[in-house]
Amino acid sequence: SETSLDRPELRIQPRADLAARLGVSTESLSETIRVATIGDVGPALAKFDAGDRLVPIRVQLEDSARADLRTLEQLRVPILGGRGAVPLSVVADVKFDQGPTSINRYDRERQATVAADLVGNAALGNATKLIYDLPVMKTLPKGVKVSPSGDAESLNELSEGFATAISAGLMMVYAVLVLLFGTFLQPITILFSLPLSIGGAIGALLVTGKQLTTPVWIGMLMLMGIVTKNAIMLVEFAVESIRDGKSREAAMIDAGQKRARPIVMTTIAMVAGMMPSALAFGAGGEFRSPMALAVIGGLLFSTILSLIFVPAMFMMMDDVGQLSWRFGKKLLTTTSADEDDADHPAPPKPHAPPPPQPPLPAQPRTESTPPAKSLAFWRSK
Repeated sequence: SETSLDRPELRIQPRADLAARLGVSTESLSETIRVATIGDVGPALAKFDAGDRLVPIRVQLEDSARADLRTLEQLRVPILGGRGAVPLSVVADVKFDQGPTSINRYDRERQATVAADLVGNAALGNATKLIYDLPVMKTLPKGVKVSPSGDAESLNELSEGFATAISAGLMMVYAVLVLLFGTFLQPITILFSLPLSIGGAIGALLVTGKQLTTPVWIGMLMLMGIVTKNAIMLVEFAVESIRDGKSREAAMIDAGQKRARPIVMTTIAMVAGMMPSALAFGAGGEFRSPMALAVIGGLLFSTILSLIFVPAMFMMMDDVGQLSWRFGKKLLTTTSADEDDADHPAPPKPHAPPPPQPPLPAQPRTESTPPAKSLAFWRSK
């Protein structure tokens, strides 16, 4: 720890109100204390002639007097204007206390640095977790906080940077695959094969007892590219076979048979190239060994499972695509029909003819004889 142990110190707390009423200034108080404890040295003070040089003469209290609290309390503090002096105990509280020999600050805050060295093959992450699990770390006083530094800070920054790199890499890979296949679903099949490599890498580290270090993160980034390439070979061959008229089952079986050999050959070549580093040959081999083991484990595990997992995911994504196409087609058909109905309303229906009225009953016809005058007149005509 860079925090020094406490040492005895003389603590003097002025009584500001009383000192002001008595006419004792802060400057006079501090000057009296300074001269009595550490002495006074100035160009105007006497000097001892040592022949070839002048040695300043420091005047201060004896060690025994400086350690006596009663003697210190009787120091005379001058009053402004030369009106006398008062004892130090009247205008200040004098006591012995414990205090740090030095105070370190960071961003204007007090800082206490505690460092530790790892023993044997202890991992930094595990050691940091054990430190944070200590009871004293869980019951810190108010205003005290823990800020990691050194290797612990570098590990935190590395984890954050790795998460950012993984996210950016996945987005870029997905964008390129969408442009390559012309669909948004099949690239998901390829991206889902990436966890296989991560699981294989972590399993290899657990089996060999290696720790998760910076080279391991770099090896996992390498695995992302290799595993993605293997999945692209399978999916791209299957898509081309389907376009040629094959069923998707036959296309995936054909892709597995014809692409398995180049995938296995690539894996064997990569594993063979990583073996010297995995066995820690040469200078710096212990540093590179965890990375090589992670790459080998991820390659072997992903190669075996990708020939099973990728075809299954391909079928699933194809089913999702067909369902989405049918739903979209049905939705577009319904929407088009609704728009046609709104643009061309139906003509109004003709009114129904009124029901026929029943015929009136026949009235008896009676012939009347005109009057005599009228008849006579008609005859004369």
